[in-house]
Amino acid sequence: MLTVALFAPLLGALVLTATSRWSAFQARFIAASLSAVSLLALVAAWLAFDPAGPLFQHIEEVQWVPSLGMAYRVGVDGIALAVSTMSALLFVAAIVYPFDTKGETRQYYAWLLFLNSVSLGVFLALDLLMFYVCFDLTLVGMYFLIGRWGHGNPQLAAFKFFLYTFAGSLVLLLGIIGLYLSLDSPTFDMRVIIEQQPLAGGGIYASLVFVAMMVGLAIKTPLVPVHTWLPQAHVDAPGPASAILAGVLLKMGTYGMIRLPLAMLGETFARFALPVAVLALVAILYGSLVALGQDNLKRRIAYTSINHMGYTVLGIAVAASLIGGHEEARRLALTGATVEMVAHGLITGSLFLISGSLFQRTGDYAMERYGGLARRAPQLTALTVLAAFASLGMPGLAGFVAEFQVFTGTFAVYPWLAVLGVLGIVVTAALFLDLLRRLFFGALPEHLDDFPDLDRTEISVLGGLALGVVAIGVAPHFLLDLIEASSGLLMGGR
Repeated sequence: MLTVALFAPLLGALVLTATSRWSAFQARFIAASLSAVSLLALVAAWLAFDPAGPLFQHIEEVQWVPSLGMAYRVGVDGIALAVSTMSALLFVAAIVYPFDTKGETRQYYAWLLFLNSVSLGVFLALDLLMFYVCFDLTLVGMYFLIGRWGHGNPQLAAFKFFLYTFAGSLVLLLGIIGLYLSLDSPTFDMRVIIEQQPLAGGGIYASLVFVAMMVGLAIKTPLVPVHTWLPQAHVDAPGPASAILAGVLLKMGTYGMIRLPLAMLGETFARFALPVAVLALVAILYGSLVALGQDNLKRRIAYTSINHMGYTVLGIAVAASLIGGHEEARRLALTGATVEMVAHGLITGSLFLISGSLFQRTGDYAMERYGGLARRAPQLTALTVLAAFASLGMPGLAGFVAEFQVFTGTFAVYPWLAVLGVLGIVVTAALFLDLLRRLFFGALPEHLDDFPDLDRTEISVLGGLALGVVAIGVAPHFLLDLIEASSGLLMGGR
């Protein structure tokens, strides 16, 4: 199942690349069909997953270079399955969503499918080298999507994105090599490394490996102060690519923190848990405050991603702490961090798709150019309001479930961080209410007299994502049951 999920999009990319005879409709149909096959394979894996079973399931393995411990290894725990399924869903949404491909439809969908495949490779890999290769290749796909189909100054934004995040990947590679060299028997098998904990009590060497991994993953997340590549990349990227960048690629940083330093360097992470939690708090407050000051719609949404990824990192740091008597709180924080990854993907993915629709109708992200759209576009208004309220953590929606768990776990371990972190939620509420006021209420400018509401495809895609947001908010047990089992197993060994 996992191999099908991983290679179906890549097959589609190869089919679209092999010949130029495909029409725009055919290229879009091929892309949507094979991305949907990938999603259905992950749904099947979800249905067959046993929460009471071992940590990693659906394992598929083919040896590559046995002497060096290299192999094609894929498998999932509940955390990986939740994040990868959300990612596959978001890719389907981005591919189906209407977008002007500038006469290069075949190439556009080929790059989206390539990015789909390597992105899932990050979440499904159980081989450390395979994880890194896929982690690095995502930069290539996003570079071309921004540089070719972006707007504003897309080549500069793509260059900055690639160079900055590639530097982070190289630092991560140093950490992976350091971890690999510490093993008695060479292997890249994540299961073996997690079981052996090779750098437990490793002193300065273990600390250097941990710092290298965290710096590389923090750039991808991104955490303050290594976040400066993100706003411009989002502003100049096409709407669907922004949805993937925020909804999928940022999760590789936080997912990597769970899969690598938390699972493989537990003792070392515990020593750094408080500083990492403080950095997460800085990201929460900084992201929300800077977002509040943005007049550009896309830039405002981009800074909220820094804020929300701060919640995720805070939950991971709390899970890593070894403060006695708080095992349940740490497990709850890790579950909340994973739910936040899923919720943020659905919510912010929707917001970036909406911003893309606005840009395609007006060619502008400046919020002062809008107003009064509630009368002209009621369906757009309703779906934007729902996504905005989910992002600010309104009860009954996915964001609340995630943030409640993160802050409950944090309050038990680092109460002062939880109290300060709540201020970020207040500012987030202010910035989204202001966004809704400026876009949809007040007088309608003359240049928007003919502004069209969402079409059927846009409503279907955004409505599907909204349904997921509401389902997690109202009846989250289907997601929590999957994640909690794996969180408990990860925390049980610490």
